[in-house]
Amino acid sequence: MNIRRLSGNERYFDILIYAVLVVWGAFILFPLLYVLMTSFATEKEYLTRGFFIIPREWTMDAYLYLLANDDFARSFVNAIVVTVVGTAISITATTFMAYGLSKKWIKGRNIINFMIVFTMLFSGGLIPTYLVIKQFGMIDTYWSMWLPGAISPFYAIVMRSFFSSLPYELEESARVDGCGEWRMFFRVMLPLSMASIATFVLFYMVGYWNTYFSAVIYLNNSDKWPLQVFLRQMLVLNDSLDGSATLMDQVITYTPGVRMAAIVVSALPMMIIYPFLQKHFNKGMLLGSLKG
Repeated sequence: MNIRRLSGNERYFDILIYAVLVVWGAFILFPLLYVLMTSFATEKEYLTRGFFIIPREWTMDAYLYLLANDDFARSFVNAIVVTVVGTAISITATTFMAYGLSKKWIKGRNIINFMIVFTMLFSGGLIPTYLVIKQFGMIDTYWSMWLPGAISPFYAIVMRSFFSSLPYELEESARVDGCGEWRMFFRVMLPLSMASIATFVLFYMVGYWNTYFSAVIYLNNSDKWPLQVFLRQMLVLNDSLDGSATLMDQVITYTPGVRMAAIVVSALPMMIIYPFLQKHFNKGMLLGSLKG
């Protein structure tokens, strides 16, 4: 086996690439490290030392405070409900739509495909969307966060392309064995598309977990607010709140350490789930790129 030696210019180029990647990685990791370390520091150290990375005195008070905070626990549970149910609805609807549109014998297929692409370029706007949701009685319910954006046009197109790229002989052999449409979908097509589904499940999960704007617009009851809205109450409003004294006192008690701890806890679920689905990323995104 012959191994080609790198020339001087190629070696210098590789060193430059690695140096750029290391510097760029440090810029990305530095804020994350600062948030993590600050969450373990005492309030006195944060106020007296100013900027630091490694705290002199470690404490878990911020995390213990969050665990004892009913509002944080409620918003965390709300975020889990919104994410789990919303992801289940979105991936189910996207998969069914993509599989149906991959069949060339479906009447009106081209019109529906055009409508999907059209929604990627134009939208009805905030006010018309709000009026429609209100007309259907979904204001102050989680359905207002699930149904309007249940299907991502881009994900549906990619998954449709994947189903279209499957050999037609596979479908014919399944029909010869007596498979109907539903059995063929669940027994043949679905297992083959698990990599693509796993990829879009993670994308949908991240979207629902980080949802903020829809919750602020459509949820009037603060008891239903998900985690991201609660974080805004902690990090942004602070002294500018015009609400009740109870809410004002509650926000003031959130020390910098508690705020940093809330950020860490809010990012933790996605960081835990990501490694389990990471292996499906490249395969899942490329599956539907071969045939449109």
